[in-house]
Amino acid sequence: MQYKSVLKFGGTSVGDVQRLQAVARLVSRDAEPKVVVLSAMSGTTNLLVEIARCLYRGERQQALDIIQNMEINYLIINSELFASREFTLAGKEFLQTIFTYIRSFVNREMYPLQEKSILAQGEIISSTLMHLYLSDIGVGSTLVPALNYMRVDKDGEPDYFYIKQNLHRLLEAPENHPLIITQGFICRNALGEVDNLHRGGSDYSAALIGGAIDAREVQIWTDIDGIHNNDPRHVAGTRALRTLSFDEAAELAYFGAKILHPSTIQPAKRANIPVRLKNTLNPADEGTLISKESPARDFKAVAAKDGITAVKIKSSNMLLAYGFVRKVFEVFEAWKTPIDMIATSEVAISLTIDDTGRLEGILRDLEKYGTTEVEHDLSIICVVGDFRAEHPGVVARPLRALREIPLRMVSYGASEHSVSLLVRQEDKQRALVALSAELFTDEL
Repeated sequence: MQYKSVLKFGGTSVGDVQRLQAVARLVSRDAEPKVVVLSAMSGTTNLLVEIARCLYRGERQQALDIIQNMEINYLIINSELFASREFTLAGKEFLQTIFTYIRSFVNREMYPLQEKSILAQGEIISSTLMHLYLSDIGVGSTLVPALNYMRVDKDGEPDYFYIKQNLHRLLEAPENHPLIITQGFICRNALGEVDNLHRGGSDYSAALIGGAIDAREVQIWTDIDGIHNNDPRHVAGTRALRTLSFDEAAELAYFGAKILHPSTIQPAKRANIPVRLKNTLNPADEGTLISKESPARDFKAVAAKDGITAVKIKSSNMLLAYGFVRKVFEVFEAWKTPIDMIATSEVAISLTIDDTGRLEGILRDLEKYGTTEVEHDLSIICVVGDFRAEHPGVVARPLRALREIPLRMVSYGASEHSVSLLVRQEDKQRALVALSAELFTDEL
């Protein structure tokens, strides 16, 4: 059987009984063979994280209280989800088994390995309940555990060969139904231990599955009609984009478009498989199609990323000495801290990071090479469009839009698809509104 489409549903799409049932209707409305990837129900992963944190701190009773409340809530969901007594009992027994397993960690030492096993239960719950519900309404499905095929290597990168070989083996089983249910986010590491693809990793799972089976399309279902040309939480009158290239979508996802996990684009681009973003609450809408090609346009969208810290290193020499830039980069590499933006002058380097967990050590090492200045609470605003050098004047308009807003840094030239601007976080909303007024008003 050839499975040519992958449909991923996020936490809000399966956030309650009604939405679980709506997703079941969506995935069973035609007989086309498909793989359905599910996230944990909304809020579940946060609670599982809190259980692990309590156990790290030795707060066993608090962990037990959270587990008990979760089990009660899921048993209520179970009682409302199923129509028949048979599947109500099957769901109840399954949930009791899961929560007994989670409780088994309460009297043990907590390590990252145990934490990841706890976190994996969210996706296991949602996918199993969906599988049982489909059976309850007379729709055949096959539950294929992600832990049987999804694996990362010793560097935490997808083991493409292992994933493809094992997924094909599982999907070729003669007893399979056209509808496959599996989990996003969870995987095994190179040692075979339970691991995960980090928060938001269900999108990543769907793209990896799509690449492994050479899917015709990967669909990411959320609660919004695709990627908008600005952040609708901060700007009125935004509109959904109908097409984006892989590179454009990657820029927007990395710099704040929450609808899509940044890692999703890489495996889809690698296999040249289109990704379509759809709205579970409005399935008739075509959403946003991300593919190899997208019509060029001066300005397509704006996204913002908060929680940015800027670090400025001024060389102790009069001019940047040979090897100075390399030494600065090596400090960030040693502390495993990625850099977002960078700008240089004759005597200084300014750069931004979003992870300050190792900042103290970074600054201590940087002092060997010069003086440092740090500024917190900043936002990177990314404007995506056609910024090729052969297209003169296009950079001027975003800068003109922000003429009343203090800019901390501007990055242009590294990408043909974007220009990035650093502002104070308190100026972010004003900047987003100004950019929409300047760049998108003529589209209305």
